[in-house]
Amino acid sequence: MKTFSIAPREIIASFWRNRSLITALIKREVVGRYRGSIMGMLWSLFNPIFMLIIYTFVFSVVFKARWSVDSDSKTEFALMLFAGLMTFNLFAECINRAPSLIISNVNYVKKVVFPLEILSWVTFGSALFHYLVSLMVWLIACVILFGKLEITTLLLPVILAPLVMTTLGLVWLLSSLGVYLRDVSQIIGVLTSVLMFMSPIFYPITALPLEYRYLLSINPLTPAIENARAILFRGQLPDFASLGMSYLIGGIVLFLGFVWFQKTRKGFADVL
Repeated sequence: MKTFSIAPREIIASFWRNRSLITALIKREVVGRYRGSIMGMLWSLFNPIFMLIIYTFVFSVVFKARWSVDSDSKTEFALMLFAGLMTFNLFAECINRAPSLIISNVNYVKKVVFPLEILSWVTFGSALFHYLVSLMVWLIACVILFGKLEITTLLLPVILAPLVMTTLGLVWLLSSLGVYLRDVSQIIGVLTSVLMFMSPIFYPITALPLEYRYLLSINPLTPAIENARAILFRGQLPDFASLGMSYLIGGIVLFLGFVWFQKTRKGFADVL
């Protein structure tokens, strides 16, 4: 029986070795999502705009929410909300698809030579495309509404790297579990909905009473969302303490998720 390497370097080696295939599959994934629709790829642009308008109206107009006591600006609320929402969506899109990732690609499982581990990269690449479209909408809106972009925006890849590692690790873990436990997809759907409202997306951390803020501190999405807002909107440097901890946790989740996937993939063909 073929053995699969669990060495940390294999994570990057596999990506680099199959980079052309990953790129082709990401392109097919993105294009295939909108194939047959009248507006086609334009939906990837209009969807974040529609969501931004709806959430802003509901929270800032209906619920009279404000991002800070010093400001009643709906445009500020919209951009702060959207910065958090698009960061969460990058994570949630991958996690929601993870449990059915292997099940929906049975034809690849039957091919011994196909590198199944790259499916996580493909899923993330598709989500990253939509994130970049949302980011473009955010940056354009910021320039139009506030007339400038912060130089700290260039630090965004540094902020997102730990979230990328955590996401990939969880996708490997959940895609494997989804083969053996079909209930995982239902559980994850509920958990991501809960996580959305337990993350500082629609409200600042300071809006919570002190005794409940620890719930946000243990949320792996909190540092990514808060630091993204800091560099994109406020022009502040990230919290390097939380960022360093995020890198540590992200690296651990990435490695453990990859090891679990490599150890369990031998039984995929038998189960499917």
